[in-house]
Amino acid sequence: MADERQTRTEKLAEELADAILDGTLEPGCRLDELMLAERYGTSRTPVREALRQLATTGLIELRPRRGAVVTQVTSEQLETLFVAMGELEATCARLCALSMTPIERRRLEAMQEAMGELVARGDVAGYTAANTSFHTMLYAGAHNPVLSEMAIGLRRRLAPFRQAQFRASGRLARSHIEHGVVARAVLAGDAAGAHAAMLHHVSLVEDAFEQLKLQSGRAAGAAR
Repeated sequence: MADERQTRTEKLAEELADAILDGTLEPGCRLDELMLAERYGTSRTPVREALRQLATTGLIELRPRRGAVVTQVTSEQLETLFVAMGELEATCARLCALSMTPIERRRLEAMQEAMGELVARGDVAGYTAANTSFHTMLYAGAHNPVLSEMAIGLRRRLAPFRQAQFRASGRLARSHIEHGVVARAVLAGDAAGAHAAMLHHVSLVEDAFEQLKLQSGRAAGAAR
């Protein structure tokens, strides 16, 4: 039952995040727990938990007596977060090239191959989950608990934006190619190459999201 509720909460949080990112729920919009529960056919408990998750990403703010309110995430704020994420993940990749054990390297290689199959099938949900696992492997492979904890925390905050990128045309295949460059550098023990490849990858993740946001804005304008 707990796993089922967790899945329902995560799905609801993802749907609400998508609605915020595509402009359906605009900045300043108040998110009423009861109304959301009725709209999504669930109880208030998973709604409340989903809103708490979104609050950690900065997409909404939990205010006293007003409840949850959609916030305005500026391009400048987002760029700051992605720059920090890029530096953290690039450092993890560099340390992986130096510190990953043979078993960890084989697992990373196997994950990269499995993700290629997901791309071939066009399995966006499967690739999104595997993408998180791929990056988590790099955090663990750095063998630096402090760095890993920081990277995981920031990744959670950026999760809605990183997941949204896969709605952009062709992004799934490009992401896998970028991962391949990172993985090959790590497996070859090329610390500088792994660092540069990961920095480039995260910058393209941000670019893909910004492109998607621009396309969504144009579509919304045309609809009006």
